[in-house]
Order: sequence, then structure tokens, then C-alpha cells
Amino acid sequence: QGRLVESGGRLVQVGDSLRLSCEDTGHAFVGYSMGWFRQAPGKEREFVAAISRADSFPLYKDSSVKSRFTISRDDAKNTIYLQMNDLKPEDTAIYYCAAARLREISISNDSHDFGSWGQGTQVTVSS
Repeated sequence: QGRLVESGGRLVQVGDSLRLSCEDTGHAFVGYSMGWFRQAPGKEREFVAAISRADSFPLYKDSSVKSRFTISRDDAKNTIYLQMNDLKPEDTAIYYCAAARLREISISNDSHDFGSWGQGTQVTVSS
């Protein structure tokens, strides 16, 4: 059973940048599509970004996230990253890393496809 450990979350100011990391300590990492989700207070958990297992193809929530965030993976370190630039107050949330063992598709934005989850890291953007 794999274990996902997120890090990097903290309190920042509007417009700041932050890089989240997620280390996968148990899966055969290269065989998994990885993703980032977030949950703001009082809201449902939502998809942020995902990266495919084979060719590191990225998928983002929407154009706003795509223009400011970059997901990447380092298979040698069993780690994925989420580089977040130009942070806004609406980015405040707990950010979760997740792993998906996909069969017929290479990438997903559906949380139900992700079988392993980390504990989350808090990102707070202050105005």
C-alpha cells in the first residue's frame, strides 16, 4: 500500500508563488497517474491538476489554473510537484495529492479514479 506525503503548504500573500510536493513512498510510482485536488472551507473537494503516467501529459481544472499552476513529476524521486504562481485568495484550501492506477485511460480528473490519497497540506492566501 502506498503512502502519499504532501508538503510545502503555508501562509502566503496575494500574488506570491508556492511549490507543493508529494512523495509516493509505496507505489510503483511510474505506473500511476497522479493528481492534485483541493478543498476549501465549506466546499466540496475539487480537481486542480493531474499528470499522466507515461508521457507526463498535464490536465488542469480550467484556464485560470492552467495559466498559473504547473504540475510535474520526477519519477526518479517518486515525487510530483504543483508550482503555483500568482496566488489568489480563492486558492486557499487544503491541497491533496492522489494516485490513480488507470487502465483504459491515461489521465483523469475524477476523484473516484484515485485510490490513494495523502493527508493534505494547507495553503492560505492572505489579501
